[in-house]
Amino acid sequence: MTYSSSTQAVPDVLPVPRHIAIIMDGNGRWATKRLMPRFAGHKRGVDMVQEIVEACAARGVEYLTLFAFSSENWRRPPEEVSLLMSLFMKALQGQLSKMHDNNIRLKVVGDLSAFDPKLQEMVVLAERQTAANTRLTLTICANYGGRWDIMQAVAKMVQRHPGAASFAEEDLSSHLAMAYAPEPDLFIRTGGEQRISNFLLWQLAYTEMYFTETYWPAFNSAALDLAIASYRSRERRFGRTSEQLIQQAP
Repeated sequence: MTYSSSTQAVPDVLPVPRHIAIIMDGNGRWATKRLMPRFAGHKRGVDMVQEIVEACAARGVEYLTLFAFSSENWRRPPEEVSLLMSLFMKALQGQLSKMHDNNIRLKVVGDLSAFDPKLQEMVVLAERQTAANTRLTLTICANYGGRWDIMQAVAKMVQRHPGAASFAEEDLSSHLAMAYAPEPDLFIRTGGEQRISNFLLWQLAYTEMYFTETYWPAFNSAALDLAIASYRSRERRFGRTSEQLIQQAP
């Protein structure tokens, strides 16, 4: 199933975001401030993922997308990248059964060809095991970049329509890595930075942005509620005027 773009159709505006996307930033700085190794922050960050997944499911969020490892993160020190990969594998092994029992579907998107074959196999098995779950779809973006996503979608689109003189937006959007999900209603970035860092470039066209100084390891369910409260206070016009929204209100 594919969804209409917010530049083509006005999506339903609900009190709780249907889809939340998060850049989980600040793990290393959280640890450094506590005189701990950076890896301790990443480990704590993985623990926080579980709380936020459960909190989103309890609040009626249908899709949660987490930016776990960007295509640019390969620039980090090799030992940190290795530890992150190890942590990712352990998290998959440790949390899969619980996710499945809680009716949560897992998707992992990105260029996974760069990962260890064992990790790739684990991802395939995890996605297969949870494919029929319906309570919440948790997407982990790993070795993902927004530009990579658009380029791979263009390549698939051209391959599907060889010789086409022109293309429509829906021709490309159906090939994006997350074509199975509606566009995010709310984007959250923790850690104090205020940029989207090559994350979901196509999909964030009309998403509400929320930036917080809170580091990801401290971003708990109460912090999530603050972000959702901010979202509720926004006027989502999608190109319309405030007067139009008032006239259309029930």
